[in-house]
Amino acid sequence: MDRVVVIVFDNENKAYEGKKALLQLDAEDSISVYDYAVLVKNPNGTATVKLRDGPGPFGTLVGTALGSFFGLLGGPAGMAVGAAVGLAGGAMEDLRDARIGDDFIDDVAKKLLPNRFAVVAEIEEDLTTPVDTRMESIGGTVFRRALSEVKHTIHDEHMAAIKADIAQLKAEHATAHMDRKAKLLEKINQLESKLQVQLQKAKDRREAAERAGRAKVEFLKAKAAAAKAKATETHI
Repeated sequence: MDRVVVIVFDNENKAYEGKKALLQLDAEDSISVYDYAVLVKNPNGTATVKLRDGPGPFGTLVGTALGSFFGLLGGPAGMAVGAAVGLAGGAMEDLRDARIGDDFIDDVAKKLLPNRFAVVAEIEEDLTTPVDTRMESIGGTVFRRALSEVKHTIHDEHMAAIKADIAQLKAEHATAHMDRKAKLLEKINQLESKLQVQLQKAKDRREAAERAGRAKVEFLKAKAAAAKAKATETHI
């Protein structure tokens, strides 16, 4: 299952040890690491990226909304970090689409206090035990959240509400007096424009999810090929 994990540490050395351990788990085929970064929570509440040299950007979270995620961890003052890592304004919407809920952000933020460090990664894992035991052994606290598939319940409800409003206005327009028809038609046109925007966003999200999925497949194929090549060299 694809997940975002945040591992909080008390100091920088432990955080880099945690990053190393995460990559070691990947090398052992216990998990697959798509992308990762190390951050620090500053005394003023903002979050700063200390290291980002993972193989991404592939993922739903790390590849597209890393800065916004860090900003949320930093609270209102921390949102400036999004611009610091060069991410577009649409990253916040990407974060919501990934269904990284407020409860997850709150849980991490309570532990990620000023002057503490965290490793943030998007991984694929079948079992939680390998990451948890390895990180706990070096003093890390693990938070994780599954990254949902593209099933945007809230978005679908929003579009259904717009369609219902359009249907209601059209029904009124059909029986309205001439002096009201123009105003009702204007409202109908406005709502239909909004609906088209929502439909385009839905299409863009589906295409982005498909691209991320293809990139992950290629990443895993390359990883398997590298492992096979290494095994062949070992037996020569």
